[in-house]
Amino acid sequence: MSLLKKTDDEIFKIAEPIWKNLVKSSNIKDYGTFTKNFSSQMLYGANEVELGKQWASNNLLSNLSETAKPFGCLRRGLYITILYKQTNKTLPGEFLGRLVLGEEDGEVKVFGATIF
Repeated sequence: MSLLKKTDDEIFKIAEPIWKNLVKSSNIKDYGTFTKNFSSQMLYGANEVELGKQWASNNLLSNLSETAKPFGCLRRGLYITILYKQTNKTLPGEFLGRLVLGEEDGEVKVFGATIF
């Protein structure tokens, strides 16, 4: 499965369940579920204690709305970044979600995920 050869719409379909899982597990602060699609590189940097601190201190990360709208893909090297318009249940306005996908051992994995 060559991600880089897929259209934006095909990428959105692949990314949707991954993004939804990140949102849902972030809201309930579930480390195991949150990291289940992470690449080995991401797992190495995604320390459970540090993620717990982020969830405890950042209202944005634990009150995300379950609906997000993808609006673009950026292809760079071996990775594709999917950009999302994301809202929060308690904070007004829109936020930028960023999901970086790539392939590892023949599977689609998360190589980056942030929200601004």
